[in-house]
Amino acid sequence: MAEKSFVLDSYAVLAFLEDSKGQEQVRGLLQEASDSRCQLFMSIVNLGEVLYITERERGLPKAHVVLARIDELPIQVIDADRANTLAAAQVKARWSIAYADCFAVALARLKDAAIVTGDPEFKRLEAASVVSISWLEAK
Repeated sequence: MAEKSFVLDSYAVLAFLEDSKGQEQVRGLLQEASDSRCQLFMSIVNLGEVLYITERERGLPKAHVVLARIDELPIQVIDADRANTLAAAQVKARWSIAYADCFAVALARLKDAAIVTGDPEFKRLEAASVVSISWLEAK
């Protein structure tokens, strides 16, 4: 059986870090990744989004703590190279979604992975079969 692959967007990572809706599902995926039962990816752009949101809401010292915590998780953070950036730009040109989310879409397509999110902005892309979504459930 092929290994499952998932791309975490900022919504999913923040849900985990802030113990909010969907955090148990993300925790489960992190455990699966630790046990080598799935692969987890995150775009460096989405990592930046998590950090700026954290710094804006809770300050720079907390953003440093969050970065250190993410670095310890079994998530492969993927840099935004030229090909990924061009793919994200193409998504942005066709779909009216946040630019950072376009990087999650581009990465999911590259890795043949589902995006883990609770962000309703992705519903249109899922309906159009642009990308597969693993939806986070409410508590």
